[in-house]
Formats: sequence, C-alpha cells, structure tokens
Amino acid sequence: MLRVLRSFMQDRSGASAAEFALVLPTFLLFLLGIIDVGRFIWFVNENEKAAQIGARWAVATDIIPGGDIGCATSGAATAGLKCYSYAINGIVDQGLPVPQANFPTVTCSSPSGTLACACAATCPFSTTIDATAQTAFDALVGRMQDIQPRLNSADVDVEYAWSGLGYSGDPNGPDVAPVVTVRIDSLEFRPLFLGSLIAIGIPGASYSLTMEDGAGTYSN
Repeated sequence: MLRVLRSFMQDRSGASAAEFALVLPTFLLFLLGIIDVGRFIWFVNENEKAAQIGARWAVATDIIPGGDIGCATSGAATAGLKCYSYAINGIVDQGLPVPQANFPTVTCSSPSGTLACACAATCPFSTTIDATAQTAFDALVGRMQDIQPRLNSADVDVEYAWSGLGYSGDPNGPDVAPVVTVRIDSLEFRPLFLGSLIAIGIPGASYSLTMEDGAGTYSN
C-alpha cells in the first residue's frame, strides 16, 4: 500500500496540464487586454476622422440654423442665417463686417431626438428648424456615420461661431462666414477583457473649419 501511495505522489504526468490550467486565465486576460488597446485606439481615431469629415461636410452644405426660412423674400426680418441680411434690416451698414456682438455663437444639436439651434445670446436671425435644416443635419450625421458607425444624431453638435469674415449685405451668400465646429460627444467603449459588461467613456472629438458657400446638399 505504501509503495502505491509513493508511486502516486511521485507521478508527474499531469503536472503540465495543471500548470497550464492555472496560467490560461491570466494569459487570456492579457491577450484580450492587448486587443482592447488596439480597439480603443481605433475607436478614438474613428471619432477624430468622423469629426473632420463632418466639419468638411458642414462648411460646404446648407447652413442649419433657420434653413431656407425667409429666402423667398428679400430682406425678410425672420430669415434664417443663410438668407438674413444685416444691411437691409438696418443692423450693420452695407459692406461692413458683421460685429461679433451681432452674431453670437449658434449651436445645433439633437440630444433628445429633436433638432434645435440655440444662440449664446440674442440672435437677430431665425434659428427655427425647417425641412432644409433637418435634411442638412441628417445628411451630416449620415456622412459621419460612414466613418464612425457607432454614433447617432444625439452624439453630434454643430457650432457656428463668429470669425470676422464676410460683410453685411453680401448679395452672393450669407453675410457671415462663421467658423463651423463639429463635435462628437463621449461614446461608450466596452472592453473585451471585462466581458463587454462595463462601458468606458471615450473622450469626444471636434474639428473646425471656416464656412465656404454654406449651400448645397453634398460635399466630397
């Protein structure tokens, strides 16, 4: 009996399997961690590229605040930013740059699923959302989703800020050429090594360009 017990205790044939079973969970967590680092970097890069392409799209397509409101009537006091005339409405003399005080920053977003634009101070032009404005925003988000498919309209903000460019009464387009900033709010990232059960916020991204023509439905 002692000989059998001694032989059993000295048998090392299953040691490798037991050691492998102990090391395997740690190895898998390490491997998944490496994969998650790559996924995280890729995710952040997608955000940055989506913001860049979004800004490019925004400056070369229809202005969102006010859409086409007032465009059918020259000098309409209720026109949106695209067709509002500071000269005809007596705010800034013809040919002069629009002062920053007369063009506060305007931000358009859809946090609850309904698009709205709000001015940092009182805007002389309309920020009402019409069909043109809604279509422009939806097209912008759709283009950004080509780069970052995880985002939706609630994650995107479009800001129009004073740049000093443009002039009052411009007959060929908007009186202002604002700096347009497209932002992506923090999106969620779920690491594989945590079983995708816990979400980690990824810093948002933003990109700014100066408005070009502010009219159209497509940009390269």
